[in-house]
Amino acid sequence: MRIVKTKWHLPHPATMFLLLTVAIVVLSWIFDIYGTSVYQPHSGESIRVQSLLSPEGIRWLLRNVITNFTGFAPLGLVIVAMFGIGVAQHSGFIDACIRITSRQRRNPWHVVVLVIFLGLISNVVGDAGYIILLPIAATLYHSVGLHPVGGIITAYVSVACGYSANILVTTLDAMLAVKTQEAADLMHVHLGNTGPLCNYYFMFVSTFLLAFIIYRITRRNLLPALGKYEGNIEFSGYKQVSRKERRALLAALGTGFIYAGVILWATFSSWGILRSVNGGLMRSPFIDGILFILSFGIGLTGMAYGFASGRYRTDTDVINGLAQPMKLLGVYFVITFFAAQMFACLDYSHLNKCLAIMGANMLSSIHTNSLWLLILFIFFTAAMDLIMVSASAKWTFMSFIFIPFFAESGISPDVVQCAYRIGDSPNNAIAPFMFYLPLILTYMQQYDPQATYGTLLKYTWRYSVYILLAWTLFFIVWYEAKLPLGL
Repeated sequence: MRIVKTKWHLPHPATMFLLLTVAIVVLSWIFDIYGTSVYQPHSGESIRVQSLLSPEGIRWLLRNVITNFTGFAPLGLVIVAMFGIGVAQHSGFIDACIRITSRQRRNPWHVVVLVIFLGLISNVVGDAGYIILLPIAATLYHSVGLHPVGGIITAYVSVACGYSANILVTTLDAMLAVKTQEAADLMHVHLGNTGPLCNYYFMFVSTFLLAFIIYRITRRNLLPALGKYEGNIEFSGYKQVSRKERRALLAALGTGFIYAGVILWATFSSWGILRSVNGGLMRSPFIDGILFILSFGIGLTGMAYGFASGRYRTDTDVINGLAQPMKLLGVYFVITFFAAQMFACLDYSHLNKCLAIMGANMLSSIHTNSLWLLILFIFFTAAMDLIMVSASAKWTFMSFIFIPFFAESGISPDVVQCAYRIGDSPNNAIAPFMFYLPLILTYMQQYDPQATYGTLLKYTWRYSVYILLAWTLFFIVWYEAKLPLGL
C-alpha cells in the first residue's frame, strides 16, 4: 500500500489531544497563579482563569471525565449521521448512483468543482457538511481516479474556510445579526443595517472567489502532491448497472422525493409543525433536527434501494447496515475521548475566553486609519479562530467591544460584522481546536493509516493563507468602492 509521505512528524491524533490537554492544564495553573481575569464587555461579569491543578479543578475533572465524553456535542451528531450513510453504503445505493452516472467517464475536474460548491453551500444546514459530505467526496474522487484523501481535504476546506460565504441565506446570517443588533442597541450605535441580509451581496460574490481559490490550489498543489491512490480500498469501477438495479434506483429515488416532499410540506405549509412557535426557521425543529432529518432520509432511501434490489430481505440486513460505520468509528471514539477532555478543560479553565477578550481590548486601544483598523481586526479574528473556533461564541463578546469602537470612526455594524466573518472562516481548516477535527482525521486514516494532524496541516495551510489574504484584499476593494454589503 502506498502511504502518503510527510515530513510533518506528529503523534497520533489521540496522543496530540492528550498533549494539548496537558498543556491547557499547565497553562491554567500558571495563569491562575498570576490571577489573570477579564470582564465581559456586555455584562461586566468578571471571568478568571481557573486552575485545573487546584483541588477544585482536580475534583471537577474526576467527576466529569465520562460526561465530558458522552456530552461532547459532535459525538451524537456524527453517530446519528453515520447511521443513514451506513445504510446507503451497505445497501449499495451510493455505489449504484456513482456507477449509473459513470457510464461515460466523467471529467475529474468537474467532480472537483462539484465537491467545492457542495462544501461552500453546505452551511445552509449547519455543520452537516463536515459529517456527510466528506466520505461522499472521498468516494467521488476515488470513482474518477483521484486520490480519496484529496476529496476529504477538498470538501473539508470548502466547508471550513468558506463557512461564512454562501449564495443562500444561512442560519449563521441570522445568528450573527441577532448579536450585532443586541450590541448596537446596548451600546447605542444606530449606524447602517443590522439585519440577516446585511452582508448578503458581499458573501454571495465571495462564494465564487473562494471556489476559484480552492479549485486552483486543489488542482495545482493538493492532487499532484497526493499522487495516485494505491491503497487496498477498492472502488467497484464502472460495472454496468443492471436492469434490476435501475428499478431499485427508481424506487429509492421515488422514496427520497416523497420523503423530501413531506418534510418541506411540514415545514413551509400553513400547518408548518417543523417551524418555530413564532413561525420562523430560527431555533425551529427543522433547523435543530436537520442532521437527523438528512440522515433519516439518506437511510430511508438506501433501505428502499436495498429491498428493491434484493440486497435486503429482513430487518437484520438493515441493522447490519446501521452497524457498518461503527467499525470506522472505533478509532473515532478513541480520538474523541481525548478531544472531549481537551475541549472540556479549555472551557472550564476559561483560558480561551480570557485570551480572546484581552487581545480584543488591546486591539481596540489602537487608533489609526479606519481601513487599517478593519484589516487589523480581520487578522486578529483569524488569530483568535485558532483557539476559539465557534463563530457565534466569539461574536457574542467581540461584537460588544468592536461595534462601539468602530462606530467612533463612523464605521457601521454591518461593515464590522462583515470584516469579522472574513477573519473567522479561513483558519477553521488548520485550527487544532476544531470540534470536527477528530472525525476528519478518522476519515483520512481510513485511506492513510499514518495520517495525523501534521498531514492535514501540510495540505490545508495553503488554503487558509491564500483565502485569508485574497478575501481581505477583496474586502478592501469592495470597501473603497463604497459598494453596499447587503440588503
